[in-house]
Amino acid sequence: MQIENFKIFADLVETKSFSKAAKLNGITQSAVSQQARSMERNFKTLMIDRSQKQFNLTREGQRIYEAAKEVLHVYEKLQSELQEMKKVISGTIRISTIYSIGLHELPPYIKKFLHDYPSVNVRIEYRRSNLVYEDILHNSVDFGLVAFPQKLRQIETISFRNDRLVLITHPQHPLAKTAEVDLKTLGQYKFIGFDPDIPTRKAVDAIFRDYKLEIIPVMEFDNIETVKRAVEIDHGIAIVPQATVQQEIKQGTLAAIHFKGKEFSRPLAILHRKGRVLTPAMKKFIETLNVEIIDPHQV
Repeated sequence: MQIENFKIFADLVETKSFSKAAKLNGITQSAVSQQARSMERNFKTLMIDRSQKQFNLTREGQRIYEAAKEVLHVYEKLQSELQEMKKVISGTIRISTIYSIGLHELPPYIKKFLHDYPSVNVRIEYRRSNLVYEDILHNSVDFGLVAFPQKLRQIETISFRNDRLVLITHPQHPLAKTAEVDLKTLGQYKFIGFDPDIPTRKAVDAIFRDYKLEIIPVMEFDNIETVKRAVEIDHGIAIVPQATVQQEIKQGTLAAIHFKGKEFSRPLAILHRKGRVLTPAMKKFIETLNVEIIDPHQV
């Protein structure tokens, strides 16, 4: 019995999917199935209830999973302690992030981190917010980066930064030349929004409700880049994080206006699975994200 057997079995239990467990471990789905049967032979007991359509563990399987997690935790803690004793900062960090953070907030931090720790490999996946949480819960990644973080029992949340929300318009739009805009005047203009399940859209909807505004978007998109393109061709106005439009403002393809008498922002957060052993490289990554960095493109 090797440590990899416990890792594969734990991934199988947490994802409830042979294919996902296979992908996480770089093996075939058949190999995952063979590993599970090999463990059943080793422990002389059934671990998976194969009489059900949905993935379920037997009582013995649940106990083996709990023990496997304990073994993996001790093993990961030992690896981390040995690296710290050797003062080694290396390995791979896997990140799952929403598009707006990954494309517009994260790059200067990644640049600094890789400059300071060149032996660390950083892999970034761009995902919708709900899938970032799924990646963390399934241990598919080490860290997640989201806006308006949800409180979940199994996930640790670390504050990253707050990003100011601004109104964006076409440069020739009537609002483009104003220093500030009264939120209550937005109802008379065509509005472009994010899809209803996007956290920033939910926050904008909440702002509208607070101000008793009934604004129904004429268009809805699932990512910041498409929203910006629609505003650039003057199909409407939108409320977006300021950091995501710095380049367009500099190039003159968009105008950004602050809100009169009120500042709205979206909190960003770093996520990781609770109880996860953080390697020295992971700890340094969190430290880097907690440093104020000015992106030259955002000055």
